[in-house]
Amino acid sequence: MSDRALPIVYSPRYHIDIGHHVFPTEKYGRVRAALDAMPFRCELIEPEPASWDDLALVHTREYLTKMRTGTLAPTEIAELELPWSEEMVFGFRVMVGGTIAAARVACRNDLTPDAPHARSHHPSSDSLARRALKVVCHVGGGLHHAFANHGEGFCPFNDVAVAVRMLQAHGLERVSIVDLDVHHGNGTSFIFESDPRVFTFSMHQQHNYPVFKPRSALDIGLADGAHDETYLHALEGALPKVLASNPQCIFYLAGADPYEDDLLGGLRLTKDGLRRRDRMVLDAAASVRVPLVVTLAGGYARNVDDVVAIHVATIEEAAAVAGRFD
Repeated sequence: MSDRALPIVYSPRYHIDIGHHVFPTEKYGRVRAALDAMPFRCELIEPEPASWDDLALVHTREYLTKMRTGTLAPTEIAELELPWSEEMVFGFRVMVGGTIAAARVACRNDLTPDAPHARSHHPSSDSLARRALKVVCHVGGGLHHAFANHGEGFCPFNDVAVAVRMLQAHGLERVSIVDLDVHHGNGTSFIFESDPRVFTFSMHQQHNYPVFKPRSALDIGLADGAHDETYLHALEGALPKVLASNPQCIFYLAGADPYEDDLLGGLRLTKDGLRRRDRMVLDAAASVRVPLVVTLAGGYARNVDDVVAIHVATIEEAAAVAGRFD
C-alpha cells in the first residue's frame, strides 16, 4: 500500500440530535474514531457548511426558505421523517459541504479555475503526482431521497446532486453515480433524469421504499433476499455500463443497509458480500483511473456496531485501492 494519506472528510456536526430514531447519527463519530486504529494514514478534512447558494444549485428557493425558517408543513415533515430544528438543518448543510469538499479534492486537477463561483486553482509542477490522489471518502453523505422541492426519507438536501452541479459549474461534463444503498435513489434519479451528462445507476431492493422510483439511466431492482452471489453477479454486469458512459468523476453511495440484519432492508448481504461489493466498485474506478468520491449513505442494522464495521470496511477497501493509483 502507498504511504500517501487517504483523504477523509468528516465533521462532528454529523451527530445530530433527532431523538429516538432508526437513523443512528452517532455512527459517524464512531466510524471516525475507528480510523485511528487503521494501518493506513488518513488526511482528515473538516468541511464548511454548504451555503444556501450552493444548495440552490439543486433545490428550489421556496423549499430552502421553508428549511431555513422552519415553516415546513406537517405533511412535509412527515415525508422527511426527521424533526425540524436549527441543529438538524445546520448539520445536514455541513454534510452537503462534506460531499462538495470531497468532490473538490478528488477532482481538483480537472476543475476549470475561471468557471462561475470557482475558487482560485493553479496547477502546480507536481500535478502528475497529485493526480494519484483519486479516491476520497466522506464519512457521511448519500442523501439520495431529497428532491429539488422537498425532502424525503431522512434526506433534507441532496448532497451528491449539489456536488455534481458544482463540478459541472467548474467544467466537468460527465459524472456517474453508483448508488448501492438498499433503497432506490429516487431524488437523485429525478433530479438528473433529463441531464444526459449524468449517468445514474441504482441497484436496490425493488419491493422496498420508496414506492415512486423515477427512472435512472440504469436501474436494477433486486428481489427480497437476493443474498451475496445474486447481488454481486448483477453488479458485475452493470459496472461496465457505468464505465461506458466515460465519466470524469464517479460518486459511490456505499450503503450499509443491504446487510442481512438491517431493519430497513431485505437483500440479506453478509459483511463479506458487502466488502466484495465495495472492492468491485473501487476496482472498476481504478481500472480507468477516474476520481472516485465515496459516501456512506444508509445503514440501520439492529446492532449499530455492525453498521460501523461495514462502513469502516468500505474505507479500508478504499485505502487499499487508493494505494494502487500510484
